[in-house]
Amino acid sequence: MHKLQSKQAQTPAGYIEKLPEPRRSELRQLHRLITKAAPHLKPRMWGEMIGYGSYHYRYATGREGDWFVIGLSSRRNYISFYGCLSDGRQYIAEKHKQELPKASIGRSCIRFKKLADVDLGVLARIVKENEAAAKKLAKLLAKST
Repeated sequence: MHKLQSKQAQTPAGYIEKLPEPRRSELRQLHRLITKAAPHLKPRMWGEMIGYGSYHYRYATGREGDWFVIGLSSRRNYISFYGCLSDGRQYIAEKHKQELPKASIGRSCIRFKKLADVDLGVLARIVKENEAAAKKLAKLLAKST
């Protein structure tokens, strides 16, 4: 009996290579931007998206787990760029909403149709701010254990 092979990519490079153009080139460029802005956030696959780095979260309810700091995913009609952390006052992605007028921004998800719709400098700042927030969170969690 043959095992079914997963259609999911096993590596970030494999994920990007499976995409059609022009999305492949756009995600490749975003991947380079993220790895250059935050080289300590190692990329790996998290389901059907690329996650960079990870952090541990713990809610007051006792629920806890691990999640990526930055995420990148190609959807049918848009690119999703996730900046998952907060600066202590608000989500970092949401904080930059005015600087990305062509993007749809939720708490931590920035959605845009094409790369030309966003300012890459702003995305690089979001990556760096999330990396700094992840380091701060790791120190806080280390003190509480």
